[in-house]
Amino acid sequence: MASELGSADALLIVDVQKDFCPGGALPVRNGDEVVPVLNRWIEAAARAGAPVFASRDWHPPDHLSFASRGGTWPPHCVQGSEGAAFHPNLRLPDDAVVISKGTDRDREAYSAFEGTDLADRLTRRGRTRLWIGGLAQDYCVKQTVLDARRLGFEVHLIEPATRAVDLRPGDGERALAEMRQVDVQIERETM
Repeated sequence: MASELGSADALLIVDVQKDFCPGGALPVRNGDEVVPVLNRWIEAAARAGAPVFASRDWHPPDHLSFASRGGTWPPHCVQGSEGAAFHPNLRLPDDAVVISKGTDRDREAYSAFEGTDLADRLTRRGRTRLWIGGLAQDYCVKQTVLDARRLGFEVHLIEPATRAVDLRPGDGERALAEMRQVDVQIERETM
């Protein structure tokens, strides 16, 4: 529960960017509904003295995940574009640590740990327990959570602060099941 969020923890917000919200280039249905939930968790992190980390897709214009290069997705979260900006209502603190991923044009990176120094930053700060929310539950959130577990972090997924793409119906539920299998705590607290 949120009341357990402590000063030794970290809050990790995954890819809550304009392009993944309604009206964006690759919108997650109801993706913007995670923002008020995450804002409450950001406030709880501030009260607890826990740092906030925020990952973002930060793709070059010719990223290999784009359909123009044979990838699955339309162009999205292109470096410096309006769509790559965090959702305007997300109240990230001034000292939030921004982690840019997917910056190599020839490498996919769904996880906030892939190709970044996130694990080192967390370890240097002595963080062993992560509270994670963001977009999308069945892609970047899932891969971030699974990598965090592989790296030895205790992980709490804030389910009300996630939404799934559900490219195939049920992908979100399958992602939750996969996370449970590696001992991720699924939190249903909205704050």
